[in-house]
Amino acid sequence: MMKILRPMVVFTGILMVWQLVVWLFDIAPFILPGPISVITVAIERADTLVGHAGVTLSEILLGLLFGTILGVGSALIMAYFRQARSWLLPVLVVSQAVPVFALAPVLVLWFGYGIAPKVAMATLIIYFPVTAAFYDGLRRTEAGWVDLARTMGASKATILRQIRLPAALPAFASGVRVAAAVAPIGAVVGEWVGSSAGLGYYMLLMNGRVQTAAMFAALFVLAIMSVCIYFLIDAALRRLIAWQPEADPASFN
Repeated sequence: MMKILRPMVVFTGILMVWQLVVWLFDIAPFILPGPISVITVAIERADTLVGHAGVTLSEILLGLLFGTILGVGSALIMAYFRQARSWLLPVLVVSQAVPVFALAPVLVLWFGYGIAPKVAMATLIIYFPVTAAFYDGLRRTEAGWVDLARTMGASKATILRQIRLPAALPAFASGVRVAAAVAPIGAVVGEWVGSSAGLGYYMLLMNGRVQTAAMFAALFVLAIMSVCIYFLIDAALRRLIAWQPEADPASFN
């Protein structure tokens, strides 16, 4: 119960501070509308916002899927093939060195204004944290466990399945959590550059029409959706590595 109550209290507190700032500083609605106005607009335009949210959600989830698959595959290749490592590591670095905003117009030029460039953007952003975290987990597997398995005659496939993968799961989970937090960035940036649907597109459209409350309503929906995605993935990952004990926060004091 407290796990649900705490986020609601924090969320309510943020809305109250937001509304208080608007009242105290008498901020014009076209600069910063109050949360009451934003929520009212969100309710009035619920059908439109839900339609655009569905597009953005599909882009985020597909990006998470493809980015995770590519990241896991790349990490396994780097862990088991030394020559491939020297080729893939520069790709990882380049994927993060080139700004996402610089790649967005190129991807739209190549794939058009549909869902493909947004999924590609999300995939590129997700690829690095998943690959880096999973690869780090694989190569930091306890050497004693691997040596013992080899002594007992275990094959490479058995060692991977029974030892390396379980040992790397906590690191993999950390990478996926980071990926879940940044995945919406790729989708929304792609929609800003070129799109005809999605919350990013709707935000730009409302900004051009100086309908700030509607723009914030789209941002509000995007924030809620992103937080829900993160906590759902976090809950799934906790089940995946339920065998790993969590440290008591009091032990750090």
